[in-house]
Amino acid sequence: MKNKLNALLLSAGYGTRLRPLTLKTPKCLVEINGQPLLDHWLTNLNGLGVSKTLINTHYLNSKVDDFLSNRSYGDMSVETIYEHTLLGTAGTLIENKEFFEFSTGLLIHSDNFSYVNLSDFVDAHYRRPPKCLLTMLTFKTFNPVSCGIVETDNDGVVTSYHEKVGNPPTDIANGAIYVFDLPFVEWLIKNHSNASDFSTEILPKLVGRIYTWHTYQPYIDIGTPEALKQAIALSKEKNLGIS
Repeated sequence: MKNKLNALLLSAGYGTRLRPLTLKTPKCLVEINGQPLLDHWLTNLNGLGVSKTLINTHYLNSKVDDFLSNRSYGDMSVETIYEHTLLGTAGTLIENKEFFEFSTGLLIHSDNFSYVNLSDFVDAHYRRPPKCLLTMLTFKTFNPVSCGIVETDNDGVVTSYHEKVGNPPTDIANGAIYVFDLPFVEWLIKNHSNASDFSTEILPKLVGRIYTWHTYQPYIDIGTPEALKQAIALSKEKNLGIS
């Protein structure tokens, strides 16, 4: 029987590369054709059947709380947790480990944008090889040097991981969305309880134990004004039924 789903949306960053847009707006509330990124993900998570979503906040946290106070996402519970000091992508997960008890967890960076099928992604996790503790979403990138790049075997298991290196060996990138269960959380706490960054401190230690699910949908990290324009164009195409 499948566990309930709980999700952690990483949303505490400053969004410095998007300034001046993010001087008064937290990055997670940057809009794609009128819809904030945070709303995009929460709507999709509700549609997936997620029971609880936890959102970490820091920069302009009161604006995130104000936004959520006027929103409802069906039966899905949505909570925020304020970080006085940024804990990092791994640190936030470790700090909130109890949130994932008795559940299958999703870890998502809310500053990404895609129409990826999360249901197929989670189903792939349930079909992963027994040795794998984590399932990672991957996509084809046109700028490999700016991404975490993976190499996999014929079963889709990561055999090598390269975080933003020159001359990366492939163009298959880490989408920074993960699915996991309690054994992964237990491994994390036992072996890397002081970790801060997920990509540089955790993923390299899990080579051979990460399963991948590849999306052929466009996948955009909203880190620059150019990427934001791409996401807006993608959203318009979607609304017009082009993509």
